[in-house]
Amino acid sequence: MDYSINFPNLHIYLDNIGKNIMIGDFAIAYYGICIAVGMMGAILLATHLSKKTGLNSDVVYDVAIWGILAAIVGARLYFVAFQWDYYSQDLTRIFNLREGGLAIYGGILGAVLAVFIYTRVKKLKLGPIADVAAPAIALGQCVGRWGNFFNREAFGCYTDNLFAMQIPVSAVRAGEITADLRANIVTVDGINYIQVHPTFLYESMWNLCVMILLVLYIKHRKFDGEVFLLYLSAYGLGRVWIEGLRTDQLLIPNTDIPVSQVLAAFMIVFGITWIVIKRISIKKEKVYEEA
Repeated sequence: MDYSINFPNLHIYLDNIGKNIMIGDFAIAYYGICIAVGMMGAILLATHLSKKTGLNSDVVYDVAIWGILAAIVGARLYFVAFQWDYYSQDLTRIFNLREGGLAIYGGILGAVLAVFIYTRVKKLKLGPIADVAAPAIALGQCVGRWGNFFNREAFGCYTDNLFAMQIPVSAVRAGEITADLRANIVTVDGINYIQVHPTFLYESMWNLCVMILLVLYIKHRKFDGEVFLLYLSAYGLGRVWIEGLRTDQLLIPNTDIPVSQVLAAFMIVFGITWIVIKRISIKKEKVYEEA
């Protein structure tokens, strides 16, 4: 297998991008390293924001532990559920995380459920914790998405735009190469490449922008939970169009509808609607108090 990855229109040619690093005879996947670094960055950011918002940092650490564990389990179960035909042939594959296969929506759902249960048990307010977690989640996604780069996965359809990325055909799962990609295979120095949208890069940069937006806004939030609702809306907005470019979409069973696009659209509508409702409610309360 050839290990090169090229961005020809940016004149960037990377000749030896492996999928793992070797420590003795033990291989550590870059995919896992990216996720681990993303988690560490998320915890550090959440801790920093907790100090600025008056939230106990011990709560952040507790939430992070349970949230991360639940996110990993949720992300894997979500992915497996929509790829059951593949995993049902060999159930041991479910536990092989090094080959990839974590769906962010499953991770979000798992983490939200874990944090909700934690706040109920500890009798804490969910809103302030969710507001601190939102920018941290965006940062974790920003870094974690680079695992897809090393795994040569989660890419988009054919493009020749400025950011077009070339991946050797030998390094890609055959099922993710569409007819359009095969029709536009590029041969360079005897190596066949597909040329794709680097959707991992698009989403990473989008999440970085979302994180910056939320960090700047957190002190100006009108009510507890607003920052998290903004995250849902902003992330959903980016995911709707990015998901439409990908060739490895998880589809709603017996349809050609990408489940991630549906969920992204729901997140946008839910987040914006709830923010509008809460702000109207706050305004009415102020009018009532002033009357």
